[in-house]
Amino acid sequence: MKFTGNIIKYGDNVDTDVIIPARYLNTSDHKELAAHCMEDLDKTFVSRVKQGDIIAAGHNFGCGSSREHAPIAIKASGISLVIAKSFARIFYRNAINIGLAIVECPEAADAVSEGDEIEADLDNGVIRNITTGQEFRTQPFPEFIQKIIENGGLIQSIANGVII
Repeated sequence: MKFTGNIIKYGDNVDTDVIIPARYLNTSDHKELAAHCMEDLDKTFVSRVKQGDIIAAGHNFGCGSSREHAPIAIKASGISLVIAKSFARIFYRNAINIGLAIVECPEAADAVSEGDEIEADLDNGVIRNITTGQEFRTQPFPEFIQKIIENGGLIQSIANGVII
């Protein structure tokens, strides 16, 4: 699993209420959720995010509610990967369940800057900042998580008959 994209950076405790505000929870339409992703935290996010971009964040990313809308909004907006110092546990599982790649790497989350180009090889646990030349190590994804993400999520994996 390899990802290349530009960093959009946030701090600690980015909660699900700012990832997708509660006023939009009356829809499950992925495009509609993406249109409002991060709007209470970063009004420019939707206009500047590009397919393949990568979010870098601090501690406890995705804290708050257990809503699956938050990782769906992030993925549907075009984000390919989230790198953070740590994730809220339910957000972590929800992200994997819907096929959004996320990885904990505190060193990378600290060192990258807004706009840096990043290359992440999660099969081998290597994150490289193309802009600065820095390289970081992280835990490679286990094979079963790779399969879930490659298939677009847990339900899609089951529908495809993938044994996990």
